[in-house]
Amino acid sequence: MPRPTVAQLAYGACTVVFSTLAMLLLSQTSSGAGIAVIALAALALGLLVAMTVPAPRARDTEEAAGAAPKERRVPTAL
Repeated sequence: MPRPTVAQLAYGACTVVFSTLAMLLLSQTSSGAGIAVIALAALALGLLVAMTVPAPRARDTEEAAGAAPKERRVPTAL
């Protein structure tokens, strides 16, 4: 499994924080079990969001790094 990108980590973390706050405010729970269920649901949702963010393709990262695409490279004579 490839490593997650910075964007995937950011989207997942924001999802966890905001969904936890929203669920806690909407449910108005004060029990420990309710808070634990909400926290687990928020973590699962954050993981789902982080894994569904599309990862950049290899060709896009090569062009963004400034390297010329392979089709345009010209060999030099010795």
